[in-house]
Amino acid sequence: MVAFIASFVALVACVGVVVAYAGRRPIGTPVTWGEAMVSALFIFSVMFLAYGIFPHQWLTWADGGLKWRSDAIGIPLGPFGKSPHSPIRLLGNKANVLFGDGLSFGGRGKITITKETIRDIIAATLYIALLGGQIRLWRFWQKRGTAAAAKAKAELSATSTYGRPLVKKA
Repeated sequence: MVAFIASFVALVACVGVVVAYAGRRPIGTPVTWGEAMVSALFIFSVMFLAYGIFPHQWLTWADGGLKWRSDAIGIPLGPFGKSPHSPIRLLGNKANVLFGDGLSFGGRGKITITKETIRDIIAATLYIALLGGQIRLWRFWQKRGTAAAAKAKAELSATSTYGRPLVKKA
């Protein structure tokens, strides 16, 4: 669990570095060879952390500490199923899992949901969320000065060359 949380904190810190640097770097500034190499190494490291280490630490924690194996049946509820007055307990909750005997359809069959399946669904959701975050970060980087430029352009068109507001448009 500590490694999973540490990898998440490191990932958030790296994204914070990108956002902070995007606020300082003006649009159209030429990139030197050294800056390109350092930024490429940094982005490779962030992507390795995001798509390699972070999901791996989730899978390691789920296999080891949480013991979400293929022989454990049911959807784990964590702290939500521990209360004796929980409405989830009314659904046949045994050993803090939902559908501990499988999901049956009135005698016409049963679906067995293992904890390993839930672990893999969470891992896939992590990958999807990271991809969405990466796309949003790309978009943020590409649009990083357009709001200030639009504001300056609007302010420039509403004032004369001396900075006074225009009464009539020429």
